Amino acid sequence: MNIGLTGGIACGKSTVSRLLASRGAIVIDADILAREVVEPGAPALLEVVRTFGQSVLHEDGTLNRKELGKLVFEDEARRKRLEELLHPAIIQLLQERMAEAERLQPDKLVVADVPLLYEAQMEDLFQEVLVVAADRGVQLERLMTRNGLSREEAEQRINAQMPIEWKKEWADTVIDNSGTPEETERQVEAFWRKKRLA
Repeated sequence: MNIGLTGGIACGKSTVSRLLASRGAIVIDADILAREVVEPGAPALLEVVRTFGQSVLHEDGTLNRKELGKLVFEDEARRKRLEELLHPAIIQLLQERMAEAERLQPDKLVVADVPLLYEAQMEDLFQEVLVVAADRGVQLERLMTRNGLSREEAEQRINAQMPIEWKKEWADTVIDNSGTPEETERQVEAFWRKKRLA
């Protein structure tokens, strides 16, 4: 069985994916795949440079994520263009990795951690979608602390994503990660037991 795992930025998807992996799930992280598709020489990176200019590259030819982030988070049209360039390559790689995992270990739960699952309209790739949510105040504080952002920058990044309330509404399962680590772990354990018994 495969599950799409998503949520808002700084809601705790990584925490939940770690907890699922520790119980035996195979976790495929779309953020890692997103890095793979923009490695030096990759077609997607060439398109990004053609679209946004040489300033998005470091001297060694690797992607300057910070510079690219500045360009796209300030401009919704640019952000959408970047997604158009990267999503097809990420989706193709994700489907390949999921198929490989299911072929090699058919008895395992395959969890794909995909931050922009709904934004990229990828829900049909999965049998179920699990959304990790947190209260907005918690989300803001985590994002500011984790990424060293100002409140305004953190708000900008949260607002760039689809509202978490929509994601919760469409989800098959929601894990609320606003509370203590123990509370989150209890919810993950309940989800895991249900899936293992299904």
